[in-house]
Order: sequence, then structure tokens, then C-alpha cells
Amino acid sequence: MFTLPEGLAADRLQTALTKRFLLPALPAVEAALLAIRAETDAVLAPGAEARRGKPYPYGYCYEITVDVIARVRRAAARRRSAGERALHAFFQNGGEGTLIWGALRGVYFQNAIQMGPLYVDVSNDTVDVNKPKVEILPLAESGFELLRDMAHFATIVERYWGAQAFANTALPALAPLFPILLIDRDGHVLLQSKTWHMMRLSGANGFRGAEQWLREASQPPAMIVDELRRHCPQDILAASPVHGMEAGLAACRKLRDDRTRIDQAWVDRMCEAFDRVPMIRIAPRVNPVSHEAGAASANPRPEVGVSSSAA
Repeated sequence: MFTLPEGLAADRLQTALTKRFLLPALPAVEAALLAIRAETDAVLAPGAEARRGKPYPYGYCYEITVDVIARVRRAAARRRSAGERALHAFFQNGGEGTLIWGALRGVYFQNAIQMGPLYVDVSNDTVDVNKPKVEILPLAESGFELLRDMAHFATIVERYWGAQAFANTALPALAPLFPILLIDRDGHVLLQSKTWHMMRLSGANGFRGAEQWLREASQPPAMIVDELRRHCPQDILAASPVHGMEAGLAACRKLRDDRTRIDQAWVDRMCEAFDRVPMIRIAPRVNPVSHEAGAASANPRPEVGVSSSAA
């Protein structure tokens, strides 16, 4: 079930469709996407809470991209502008617009849309609001790449969020799918990462991706492990009666060696447990200022944690 993430290379059909329908009309396509983005802003902005003390669109990369994707085919079907007509022809002939998430220029996490060999960023202003809302580049020139492994994720976490990534030795039963324990610059402690790309990296090749991280990553401070376990629901603790690196490694090996049925129902159960692990807060530590809305933005999980120290 957990095959390694596909690469970004467009196949011959998607490349041909892009060259035929999108590239000749690229300024018009950009204008059409800007119009769609305006529709998205009109819906999201009124109810959007500030993130890191900054108003919308700061920190709303994922939400904006997903909303634009939901609107783009409907807009293309209208065919009211040259850009909409180009998009309509692209989709009608088998073109695809796919949500991609990864590292941008070795510094940021970014959500974008892949159309053939094009990188289409419809939330380009969610870190720097002075940048254009939409950016379209050849993928090869965009600086975008899929995350390769847990260590790559940890590097971007440190640069982008000013956070530290450790091995999840606190809850070994969850470690095969969620092997990273993150401490952000405000002292929040939470598991990572309930994104499909990261779960595939963890689970691929019999959970060896998670196993390698658990073996090689830094261990979290004992106080943090104790505090997280102290606040966890009892059934989650019961699934991880002991903690530590060896327990996490054993959990990975057991899933692989026992040929446990790994299906969507199993993933759903793991994700449900993930959502019930509280995000505790310890005394903040001094870190570089992060660029984005914080570590929780890597997952669709809401912030429902408790504090183990004064906020």
C-alpha cells in the first residue's frame, strides 16, 4: 500500500497537452488563475484567523491551493476568457492538475499544482504577501522537489519553522507511520506528519523509512516524553506500554515480519489515534524566527493540545 512517492517527471501525454494548449496561452492562463484565486479569497478571507499574528493569506497555502483546485475545472468549463478556454481544452483532452507538496528551494514547504511539466503556484503570496498571488514556472526551474525521506523533512522543518525534529520514542505503536516528534519554536510538542506523502515515506518498503529515522535521529529529552505520555488518552498509552527507540524499531519490524494487513482501515485507525494525541506545550526555547504559520500546518489536525507549562 505504501509505495514510494512518484517522481515529478510528466509523461509524454501530459507534456504534449501542456505544449499544445497551455504554453501558447500562458499569460491568459495566469490571468484566469488569478480570477479563480480572487474567488477563493472572497470565500476564505472573511473567516480566516490570523496566523502568527499575520492576516490572511499568510499561512494559508494548503487551503488556498485546495480551494483553487476545486474551482479550476468549473471555471474552465465556462470558457469566458482565453485562459479558461485553454484550460478547458487541456482538461478535455486528458490533461491533469495534481496537488503536489514538497520542499521549495531547500527552504520552504509548499503546496502547488502540477500541470504536465509546469509548476503552478496559486498561493505564492502566503509567506510574503507582496509577491504575486500566482506563479507559473517549468518544474525543472522552480526549485521544487518532493521530500526524499525523514531527514529531508527535518532539515526543512528546522529552516522553515525554526523547529527541531526527534525520533518518536514516546509512542512506539504510532512510530511506524508517525516516526517524528516535533518541538516547534513556541514549545509545542506534536507528532508528524499526517500527510499522505510523508506516510508513504514512512511506510514504504516495510516501514524501513520510519525504522531508519527512529534508529538515526536524535532522541527527545526524557522530560518531553514523560509529559506527552502523561497527557495521552489511556487507550493510546495501552498500545505503547513501554517507550524508547527499541520499542519503535520493534513495532516497525513486527508490522513487516508478521505480514500485518496494511489497508485503508488500518491507516484510518492510525490516523484516528494520531488526531487524539494531544499537542502539549513546554517552556518555549529560543529559535530562529520561522517563515510560516507553524508546525501544525503540516497536518490537517486541529490544535487541541494541553499545556504542561504556562502559556
